[in-house]
Amino acid sequence: MEERIISLIGSNNLEKIKKAHILIVGLGGVGGIALEALVRSGITNLTIIDGDKIEASNLNRQVISNIKNIGSSKVEEAKKLALNINPKLNIKSYSIFINETNFSQYINEKYDYIIDACDDIKVKVALIEYATKNNLKIITCLGTAKKLKPELLEITKLNKTFNDPLAKKLRHTLKEANLPLNIPVVFSREETKSGSTLGSMMFVPAVGGLYLASYVINDLIKPL
Repeated sequence: MEERIISLIGSNNLEKIKKAHILIVGLGGVGGIALEALVRSGITNLTIIDGDKIEASNLNRQVISNIKNIGSSKVEEAKKLALNINPKLNIKSYSIFINETNFSQYINEKYDYIIDACDDIKVKVALIEYATKNNLKIITCLGTAKKLKPELLEITKLNKTFNDPLAKKLRHTLKEANLPLNIPVVFSREETKSGSTLGSMMFVPAVGGLYLASYVINDLIKPL
């Protein structure tokens, strides 16, 4: 696996990737793909958090799901997937939902990067606040449901987003908390389709996860 990576970025950059510690919060359609991409790219130190279990409705888009593991912990299935790619991973896994009460119990390290792939506004804000106060890097994914066109995804700053109800709510909440709005985000220019159900297919969440992983890897190896 390493030969192809080294041929592209060099052994020194691969060592930078191996030394980095990445936190991923949320292992659904976006976070599961981000995890797989990071592991295949050489990341070896990971903390993953998600309190959810796999449901039949996840089969259309979540890489960690299959017909045999419905009802299983997403974190445990994600960990299995990762270790099946690289058994030497140093991976911490917590099958819990992060909230204000337990946040500091599970998120308390000097991560090289935080990937926010969850859909809970309060958790997103808490992660951004933690990153800001501790001078840590973070990238967050915005809404990928009710969208069909992965080519309209991009990486931008939160204060440059539009057509995204989740982004609008996040901007408002961060502004009230006096937290920065210029954090990097994966965002879709596509207008959100109407309807009360969060309909989705694999294309947009999967590409969103790849964008997250790509951003982190490229930032880790960029020249100082």
